[in-house]
Amino acid sequence: MVDSQVQRGGDAGSGSAVAASATRLLANAESVVHGKRDEIKLVLGALLCGGHVLLEDVPGTAKTILARALAGSIDGAGFARIQCTPDLQPSDVTGLSVFNQKTRDFEFRPGPVFANIVLVDEVNRAMPKTQSSLLEAMAERQITVGTETRLLPEPFLVLATENPIEHEGTFPLPEAQLDRFFVRTALGYPGADNELRIVREQRRGHPIARLEPAVSLTEVRELQAAVQEVYVDELIERWIVHLVGATRDDEQVAVGASVRGTLALDRIARAWALLDGRSFVRPDDVELLFLPTVGHRIVFRPGFLAEARRTGRQEALERFRKRSLEAAPAPELRDDDRAAAANAR
Repeated sequence: MVDSQVQRGGDAGSGSAVAASATRLLANAESVVHGKRDEIKLVLGALLCGGHVLLEDVPGTAKTILARALAGSIDGAGFARIQCTPDLQPSDVTGLSVFNQKTRDFEFRPGPVFANIVLVDEVNRAMPKTQSSLLEAMAERQITVGTETRLLPEPFLVLATENPIEHEGTFPLPEAQLDRFFVRTALGYPGADNELRIVREQRRGHPIARLEPAVSLTEVRELQAAVQEVYVDELIERWIVHLVGATRDDEQVAVGASVRGTLALDRIARAWALLDGRSFVRPDDVELLFLPTVGHRIVFRPGFLAEARRTGRQEALERFRKRSLEAAPAPELRDDDRAAAANAR
């Protein structure tokens, strides 16, 4: 029953200190990036799960502002920006050892990746060897330069951006590198009301300059620990496995999502529930998060690509999502579970 799920989920309820921290963090980011609550929750969910985010959108949609707002909302969080260009070298990202004439020895000078929130702007403009310098950092939270390995700060989030409509002078991310991103999403244009609000707010400067921290690094670590305690029913766990497995059997898929996709979908559903003030996962959480978590991990056949060119990629992906849900339907909830879940909304 959902009531028992709440009890087993620990202190993630709406009245707990942990949930209050999540609410403050989300509200603080929303005070700068308007009308994008779900997208902000995805980015925060990735942070709480120890994952990384690929923001794929046209210029001027607040991708950089979102990264700065997230860093500014966490007291003591280090923020760094890497502007990718074709001449960017791996050492410009990771750092390098420099010979010190005074000490007659080499000393390490850390690169911008040694920060809590790292914005990698226009990642597809960097050469493949520079792109790959991020892989160890993203997967293992460490950097190896020469023979020495150095740990990165915790929490650690890479938020990479790319422009999907510009291809000249770019180097597309290979499938294996896309799989390292926890979620992929887009902010899109704001609605008319929110755009008007943005215009009025920025007449006397950008609100990012006035942003105050909402949580501490310690509270973020507590939120990360709380995500692990969010309850997922065994039926939903089995369904997540079958749902990701269904991507491997789709007729338009050449290579389906890996086990990394299964783990990511389970974890982001827990984080989403926590940010929603719940201590248990609902099936509709999984349905909502399926494409942002799994869609970029799949290699599609030419038939899908032709359909995407004809109808638009998002529409083609939505049809793929529906086929996957038909192949692996959501588990049926008992009547008492449905009632408790409805009361928890």
